[in-house]
Amino acid sequence: MATDTHPSTKGAGGAGNTLRRLLLENGALSALIVLVVALSLLSGDFLTTQNLLNVGVQAAVTAILAFGVTFVIVSAGIDLSVGSVAALSATVLAWSATSAGVPVWLAVIFAIATGLVCGLISGALVAYGKLPSFIATLAMLSVARGLSLVISQGSPIAFPSSISHLGDTLGGWLPVPVLVMIAAGLITALILGRTYIGRSMYAIGGNEEAARLSGLRVKKQKLAIYALAGLFAAVAGIVLASRLTSAQPQAAQGYELDAIAAVVIGGASLAGGVGKASGTLIGALILAVLRNGLNLLSVSAFWQQVVIGVVIALAVLLDTLRRKAGSGAPSAAGSSAAAGSPGSKRKKTMELGIAVVVVAAVVAAVSFFHSGSSGDTKKIGVSLSTLNNPFFVQMKQGAQQEAKKAGVDLTVTDAQNDASQQANQLENFTSSGLDSIIVNPVDSDAVGPSVRSANKDGIPVVAADRGVNKAKTATLVASDNVAGGKLAAKTLAERLGGKGSIVVLQGTAGTSASRERGAGFAAGIKAYPGIRIVAKQPADFDRTKGLDVMTNVLQAHPGITGVFAENDEMALGAAKALGSKAGKTVSVVGFDGTPDGLKAVSTGTLYASVAQQPKELGKIAVQNAVRAADGKKVDSTVMVPVKVVTRQNVADFS
Repeated sequence: MATDTHPSTKGAGGAGNTLRRLLLENGALSALIVLVVALSLLSGDFLTTQNLLNVGVQAAVTAILAFGVTFVIVSAGIDLSVGSVAALSATVLAWSATSAGVPVWLAVIFAIATGLVCGLISGALVAYGKLPSFIATLAMLSVARGLSLVISQGSPIAFPSSISHLGDTLGGWLPVPVLVMIAAGLITALILGRTYIGRSMYAIGGNEEAARLSGLRVKKQKLAIYALAGLFAAVAGIVLASRLTSAQPQAAQGYELDAIAAVVIGGASLAGGVGKASGTLIGALILAVLRNGLNLLSVSAFWQQVVIGVVIALAVLLDTLRRKAGSGAPSAAGSSAAAGSPGSKRKKTMELGIAVVVVAAVVAAVSFFHSGSSGDTKKIGVSLSTLNNPFFVQMKQGAQQEAKKAGVDLTVTDAQNDASQQANQLENFTSSGLDSIIVNPVDSDAVGPSVRSANKDGIPVVAADRGVNKAKTATLVASDNVAGGKLAAKTLAERLGGKGSIVVLQGTAGTSASRERGAGFAAGIKAYPGIRIVAKQPADFDRTKGLDVMTNVLQAHPGITGVFAENDEMALGAAKALGSKAGKTVSVVGFDGTPDGLKAVSTGTLYASVAQQPKELGKIAVQNAVRAADGKKVDSTVMVPVKVVTRQNVADFS
């Protein structure tokens, strides 16, 4: 009967059934279509050619990483190292082609080889060392990130111009990263569907013991699987560094989680045996579309994380329930005969209900957080390097207060100390046609290409706190980090009477703020030969890490008399580790003048803080962005004065 009724499905009805079956059998594709439709209705800037190309570029690195992770997940493994391996491969390429003077083509081979070797080591630990893949790749994550920092000495390395073209466009409109992503996807599909190793991945993921008994060399196959993941990570790292025109030692942090999420959203099972390249691509596009759309709709940087997490969960839930509902479905041969059965109707009703829930959740959430504005209101975008730091939270508050006073529609985004994510945010701002943009760079070099794109579209850019290299900005509103570092050195040295042993707690390696403050302090302390720096350790601008690092340093150097921390958060962590010594036998100097830092200064726990007045900085940045948008003249540099705050003058400081 199925054969007799098959011809009746031809034509328009057959095409409709095919489309419906395609959507119902792929929850990720349905979710992507829902998102695109919802965001198109909510934002007139979303469904434009330029913005869709932006989405493709922003999905490229995650997708390439995810294609490599697909091999591992299909074989019932996990790889947490791909983000760090990507950063290490890019660093090896940049260092080889610059510092080592190796020809660029050979440097590229070294970078690819680096990814392969990292993958082989992870594979060997899993296959021959019998380590769980989670543990083996977690170890590789740490090793690769550490080697990247060692090679680069914590500073970005300029990328060779011949390779940087990978981040450009063909014909002035087609992004090269998108082409690389498509090529990687086709290769992944070919490997999974047409090769012996691809079939082996499914067999190992389905039942490793059965695969071994059937004659598969499981250990060697795992070596090849993890090597492929390392290879794809190396390619992703090269593409990412090309976009940023520099190899960032801290690049791609957390990207392994995005890659795993993309694979799972795309329909793969963490239990193994299920997964495909097209699903992984769709998963990566969902993540990119979400972030792009939420930027365009001015959703709060904090709420963006919530919305993204909820939508990812709904997308996976849709696919999981579809699989569960279809587990008892009739075979393909008998599906036609059973089409009108009660079970089939219940299944379709449930699928429709789930789809409606997803649509409603997406539209309601985004509509709730999106506040529209009139066409006459000026729109300014602000991309901050991080909002996980009181200094930048205060800068945001100052900017918002001034924007409210001036009647400006302000969108604030959080780059989470990720130069690539900041580049995506600036591209989204540019495609949405804002009147002006304020950027607080994660890295001054990496932000250059995105600012040049804004320059090309005639959008004025204001740099805040840190400058932008190799691009035009209307003005730089900043305090002098180098001068602040020198002030901190002078203050601490005079407090110690020009003699003593001190510890320096450094910020996040590779960031311009850490480099500049550290350089200023080093230059200033040279004037005091009686002071010896016994330890320099990074604590990533974080209070908890400052506490841990200081606790460890005290074991080796219990007799220190001073501490300089490159921000107040680390200074407060150090003071906690020092206990009763802080402010008495050990003087601690911080940087930023945050509310908590100033409280500690007033109580004597911290001796001093070099205050930058972040609220004032945010306020002045918005004032200049408005003037630049109106075409008025602004000064090329606006300096916000820094001052040393001690217990004697803290009451006068605001």
